Amino acid sequence: MNILLIQREGIDLHHTLFASETSRLALRFYHPKKIPSGVYISVAMLGSALSLVSELRWYIRRYVRETLFEVENGIFCTQTLAQDVYYERTAILEKPWAFRRLYGFSRGRLTRRIVMSPGSTAQDYSQDLPGTDTTIEVWCTEDEVEDIGEPIPLEDAGEIPDAGTDGDQ
Repeated sequence: MNILLIQREGIDLHHTLFASETSRLALRFYHPKKIPSGVYISVAMLGSALSLVSELRWYIRRYVRETLFEVENGIFCTQTLAQDVYYERTAILEKPWAFRRLYGFSRGRLTRRIVMSPGSTAQDYSQDLPGTDTTIEVWCTEDEVEDIGEPIPLEDAGEIPDAGTDGDQ
């Protein structure tokens, strides 16, 4: 089980997490890896992943664009779906998953999110992801897939990092 924390634009998430004693202590047993899009953390199981994300929630709210959980090699799920699986036990992850998104990354930046149709594959959307060098499939809840709307570049959505907060809790 792995956690992918996608950093907000203009944030070096790895540096930010290790600059704080609080987050450094929470991460001391996990050895997070810095990747171009944020931070990748390996954990033993879904319960420990959700627990760690809960411990880091202050940092996640301020510096993370999205928190994803790798349920299978190259396939991730949203935090809401992970909580439904673990806490609520209202979902059982199995292929084919009906509610999916495709995330496109360019030079480590999340640039596109597209709702995937049932039965489709990532290759079916290659023309919708010009300029992306990496894609990942993200499973989500029905509510989350409907919230995405039209596929738009995230840099055009006006997302600005919260520059007014830094430091420990």
